[in-house]
Amino acid sequence: MKAIGFTKCHPADHPEALLDLDVPDPAAPDGHDLLVEVRAVSVNPVDTKRRRSEEPQGGPRILGFDAAGVVRAVGPACTLFAPGEEVFYAGVVTRTGSNAQLQLVDERIVGRKPRSLTFAEAASLPLTTITAWEGLFDRMGLQEGGGAGDALLVLGGAGGVGSMVTQLARQRTGLVVVATASRPETAAWCRDMGAHHVVDHHGDIAAQMKALGLKGARYVFSTNTTARNWGQLVEAVAPQGKIVLIESQAPIDARDLMRKSVSLHWELMFTRPMFGTPDMVEQHRLLDAVAELVDHGRIRHTMTRNLGPMTAARLREAHALVESGTMIGKVVLEAI
Repeated sequence: MKAIGFTKCHPADHPEALLDLDVPDPAAPDGHDLLVEVRAVSVNPVDTKRRRSEEPQGGPRILGFDAAGVVRAVGPACTLFAPGEEVFYAGVVTRTGSNAQLQLVDERIVGRKPRSLTFAEAASLPLTTITAWEGLFDRMGLQEGGGAGDALLVLGGAGGVGSMVTQLARQRTGLVVVATASRPETAAWCRDMGAHHVVDHHGDIAAQMKALGLKGARYVFSTNTTARNWGQLVEAVAPQGKIVLIESQAPIDARDLMRKSVSLHWELMFTRPMFGTPDMVEQHRLLDAVAELVDHGRIRHTMTRNLGPMTAARLREAHALVESGTMIGKVVLEAI
C-alpha cells in the first residue's frame, strides 16, 4: 500500500522530512481491531513533534493520528462496527499511523463518522474533541448542564483543542467561556466557536477578566504556551479552582497554586489506549456522542485548510503550517 513516513528527523521544509513510500498492507485484523481504508487525515502538533524528535528505528515511521474512513474488515472480538461502516478516530502513538491507505485501529477508540460531514471535515475532529471532552468532563469533573455562572478560561482559543473546548463547554455546561486570542482573525474565530468573551494573552489576563466583571476563572484549560503564561494562569484562576494542561514546553512550579488551593490536572488523550484501561471504550462513546451533536447542528467541524490528496510534499506543507503557530482550526488532507 501507499504510505507517507520518515526515516530521519528533519525540519518540515527538508525534502526528506516526509517521504512517499510503498509498504506491505497491514495484517488481517485480530482481537478488537478494525482494518480501515483511510479517506482523510488531519495534522496535529503531536505529529510534528514526533517527526522532529523521534528517530525511527528499524525502518520508516508512519505518523498520523486523526483519520476518517471506511471499515474494510473486523477482528473476531469486534462488536461495535461492521465492514462498510464510516468511522472517525484518533489512533494511538504506539501503533502505525493514519498517513497510509490502510490502518489497523482498536474499535474501542473509534466513533461513527458524523453523517452530515465529509470525510475531510470529520477528520478534523477526533484528537482535539477527545482531548477537550476528557479535559472538561473526566479531569475537571464537570457535569452536563453544570458550572452555571462560573468562568472557564481557554488559553489558545483559536487552535484545534481550544475550538473544541469552547464548543463543548457552550453546548454541555453553563460556564461563561473566556477564550484567549491575540489577533483580530483569531478573536473572531473564538467568538464563532461560541466564546462569550475574548481576551488577549499578550496582555494582563486577570485584569481583562476583572474588567469583564469576572472575579477569576473557576476552570482553566491551557492548550499551548503554558510555561510562558504560567504566571498569568496562576493569577487568573479562582481560589479552589482547577487547571487542565495538555502541554508544557518548559518546567512549571505547581507550588505556585498552593496559596489558592488550586488542583492541577494533565490530559493526554492517548492514555486510555496506551495502557488498555478498563474504560477505554469511553472514547468510542464520546465520539459517538459528538457525532450526534454535529449531526444536530450543535457543534461544527474545525477544518479551515484542505490541501487535497495526500502526498509527502503536501504533508510537509501541512506540518509547516502547524509548526508556524498561526493556524486557526485544523489542516486536513484527503486519501493518498
